[in-house]
Amino acid sequence: MNAAATQKQPAGWTIAQWQAAYRGGAQPEALLASYAAEPCDNTDKDNAWIRRVDRVQLDEQLDGLRLLLAAAGGDISRLPLYGVPFAIKDNIDAAGWPTTAACPAFAYTPQEDATVVRRLRAAGAILIGKTNLDQFATGLVGTRSPHGAVANTFNPDYVSGGSSSGSASVVARGIAAFSLGTDTAGSGRVPAGFNNIVGLKPTKGWLSTAGVVPACRTLDCVSIFALTVDDADKVAQVAGGYDDADPYSRSVPAGAA
Repeated sequence: MNAAATQKQPAGWTIAQWQAAYRGGAQPEALLASYAAEPCDNTDKDNAWIRRVDRVQLDEQLDGLRLLLAAAGGDISRLPLYGVPFAIKDNIDAAGWPTTAACPAFAYTPQEDATVVRRLRAAGAILIGKTNLDQFATGLVGTRSPHGAVANTFNPDYVSGGSSSGSASVVARGIAAFSLGTDTAGSGRVPAGFNNIVGLKPTKGWLSTAGVVPACRTLDCVSIFALTVDDADKVAQVAGGYDDADPYSRSVPAGAA
């Protein structure tokens, strides 16, 4: 990657703003390069992260994005999340990235993406990191992690909410356009509220939990953090859908007409 082509990391862009930039001629290689400018293990500088994307991982994703665009006939509009940076809670699998659930002794490296991550990447989204959480997603305040408590975005003396503390923080601070968390008993909605962003808990079974470390398998939902309701809905529409790998998956959300 040519360092001269690196542009300042955009802050606080919605999905629509990322799309507009690319339609206007901006290149993912330039807009996304700075996400890999620091060491991949960034917890000493910003403990909302457990692991940041490194340059090799970013370049691999950008190569994949070029292939997706070629398969779409060069039409960016056919990739609804083209070049949009996102983060995932570190109890959700991404191929080749360690999954720790904020417990280093538990760590394993999956060979496949969780279903929701695979679908987002197929739509052009770029994974920029895995985020801190209340260990094993058991907590609602964001303080139960060996990586330290994630601070509230507006006042570091206050808690961020949990368990998806890091995922809420990186969206609220404009680092990621959206992120994934989990919500079993409030773990997605609480930190969204505490950090003044949108937190969507989908109907159970709409977003697959295949590739997600369970807290309570019968109740777990993958949740979405975004800056706007429209963005949360867009992500849900891309990530959702029936999945044979999830025994609780539904072909139609409960209550649908």
